[in-house]
Amino acid sequence: MAEQNPDESESPETEEAEERQSPSSRVVHEAIIAEGVEELERPNSALAWSGLAGGLSMGFSLIAEATLRAAIPDRPWRPLVTQLGYSVGFLIVILGRQQLFTENTLTPILPLLDRKGSATIANVLRLWVVVLLANLVGAALMAGAITRHVVLSPEVHDAVIRIGHETLEPSALAILWRGVFAGWLVALIVWLLPFAESARIWVIVIITYVIGIAHFSHVVAGSIDVFALAWVGEASWGHVLIHFVLPALVGNIVGGGALVASLNHAQVVAGD
Repeated sequence: MAEQNPDESESPETEEAEERQSPSSRVVHEAIIAEGVEELERPNSALAWSGLAGGLSMGFSLIAEATLRAAIPDRPWRPLVTQLGYSVGFLIVILGRQQLFTENTLTPILPLLDRKGSATIANVLRLWVVVLLANLVGAALMAGAITRHVVLSPEVHDAVIRIGHETLEPSALAILWRGVFAGWLVALIVWLLPFAESARIWVIVIITYVIGIAHFSHVVAGSIDVFALAWVGEASWGHVLIHFVLPALVGNIVGGGALVASLNHAQVVAGD
């Protein structure tokens, strides 16, 4: 009697179970590496325009949050609702495939860890500089636009300024540490999205909501808050850059690059 091929002996239940299995960390790792390689091959002009769009789009987080704040009575539970607006800009940027610096603390780092070399390091630094500068220019332009009194109602405009003061209030050290957690969470979004399928929106909303409600420091979203203060003359440009942007930037790089990228890369390598 001929032996049955093992593949042919698999029941429909076994095949369905295999289909329903979560992808392994190696599969996610390889998917992000492929995306990172693609990003590293993009020219400066494409990165700059996409980064500018990302910086502008992140302004809708501030607009949505300030609009909710202006519309809801001042109660202890109000932040639980207003911080839902914080996710709006991230949804636009991530689903719209626009460049955001904090995503790039993970995506190009995995190819770098996989293919160490001076050329890859230089290419990663090129991508970081172009995207970060484009994001910050977009953030500054958006902050300047929304602080014009003709754009938002007086109540929403006042809420924008209050949010800016709250973002700038912590010490630089606190902003740095909060930036570590923000970078960590945004990089986790990148790690989770490749196989999130229909849950992509929920992954983005839930994780960015945690960033907002915990007042973690995101270098692009937070820059729009503090740039609004600079545009209306309630803080100097030098102060917002040194006190907020620089510490948040360092924290985001540590959280996204050193923690998420390195640790998740290490777990895959250790499994080989």
